[in-house]
Amino acid sequence: MASHDLVISPVSSKSELKAFVDLPWRLYVEDPHWVPPLKSEVHGIISPARNPFFDHAEAQYFLARRGQKVVGRISAHFDRLAHSMPAEQGMGPGAGNFGLFEAGDAEIGAALIRAAEGWLRTKGMTRVVGPISLSIWEEPGLLIEGFDHAPTVMMGHNSPAYRAMIEGAGYRPVKQLKTYELDITQEFPPLIQRIIASGEKNARIRIRPVDKSKFDEEAAVILRILNDAWGNNWGFVPITDHEVEHFGKQLKPIVREDLIMVAELEGEPVAFMITLPDLNEAIRPLNGSLFPFGWAKLLWWLRNPQVRTMRVPLMGVVQRLQASRLASQLAFMMIEYIRRNAVARYGASRGEIGWVLDDNQGMNAIADAIGSKVNKVYQIYEKAL
Repeated sequence: MASHDLVISPVSSKSELKAFVDLPWRLYVEDPHWVPPLKSEVHGIISPARNPFFDHAEAQYFLARRGQKVVGRISAHFDRLAHSMPAEQGMGPGAGNFGLFEAGDAEIGAALIRAAEGWLRTKGMTRVVGPISLSIWEEPGLLIEGFDHAPTVMMGHNSPAYRAMIEGAGYRPVKQLKTYELDITQEFPPLIQRIIASGEKNARIRIRPVDKSKFDEEAAVILRILNDAWGNNWGFVPITDHEVEHFGKQLKPIVREDLIMVAELEGEPVAFMITLPDLNEAIRPLNGSLFPFGWAKLLWWLRNPQVRTMRVPLMGVVQRLQASRLASQLAFMMIEYIRRNAVARYGASRGEIGWVLDDNQGMNAIADAIGSKVNKVYQIYEKAL
């Protein structure tokens, strides 16, 4: 496909994969809020041999060139597990995705989107949901609000120009994901403190940290709660055991027992909350590379991470409790215990919660109750093919 001197071609070699990964370093060179990811991690995400997402998914990557210069990129992919979900939950049969979208201008963006759509049609897809890079559990959505500060660990960042490119290609908004921020050095309002104190007097409730020496067992507990708690959420796709194992290995270096809580009711695990130190604060100066001295710097940081920000990427309560007052009580207790640890042991002053679906009334109400404010909004789009 060509437009004037613009050529869109599928990635088919190691050198083209390298160009695919390297492109953002040129496009965001003047963006003070972009955080360069570790290139080795990006290669791991897009490699079928290294990412268990590809156990149930397929992808094709495209590059845009003007002459010899790479000026854009996009992925086209689909997830067979997503096809097994009900269409009213966002995915379902025939749903394909695009992601990893970067474009130097509107012409490039339009051509890349057409290429992704064309590949998805050849695979039998009937609609596109995106951007999603690559799994719904990795970086879903396009940032449309909150460009004025850097993303935290495992959060996406993109040019404000991309919104017009995607909407100009005929995509309509289908779902928003919000993140909240709050000052965690401040105690929560008196009402929340009373709810927490009441829970502490309830002998049926136990809030405990995870036991890292039983990592696999704890991961299985959290996965069971997650798949139950999130099962009816928009965009939900079950996480496989292979993916849990993979993510566990990736996150284990930054997992801290006192920042991940499991809530038990009469001895049964019914809720969890995962909090991560903001790894982006450590990797930002490395400019994408662990060599020659990045390994040493990162390992030193991992020994005792002192950070400004803590991020809560995942939190859940089993469905049978979600409509009860107990659900919010357990959430407030886990949040408070982690808040105390984050401030006292890691020097954190800021918390970030998200992503949170715009229609997740329970989680949005909890975020409001503890005094947090929306700081970023990501949008997911849909288009019929």
